[in-house]
Amino acid sequence: MSDPLSYEVEDWQIVSLVPGLRVVTFTLSEGQCVPWHIHTEITDKFFCLEGTLEVEHPKGMPSAELTVGQTYEVLAGVPHRAKGKDGGRVRFLIVQGVGTYNFVPVDV
Repeated sequence: MSDPLSYEVEDWQIVSLVPGLRVVTFTLSEGQCVPWHIHTEITDKFFCLEGTLEVEHPKGMPSAELTVGQTYEVLAGVPHRAKGKDGGRVRFLIVQGVGTYNFVPVDV
């Protein structure tokens, strides 16, 4: 794929990629996660497709737990990571925009 990941996932597919907007599906196996990071320009809009998705923020910030059909938004500059509840398998779609996509790892 044209946008290699710096972390391991079971599967990911780019659904749409146009200037300023990116739509991707992710499947995380047991124990996998999208590690802590920020985006400098874009907002992440998560849509849970299968399982239960946890979108975590650093301590002191509320996190989200999504079941199938639920959505959650993370604004640019906000540290977050995504994983299946209790480390379980999860599949989700993410809409990323509007702006230039980047993935900036952060320590929390």
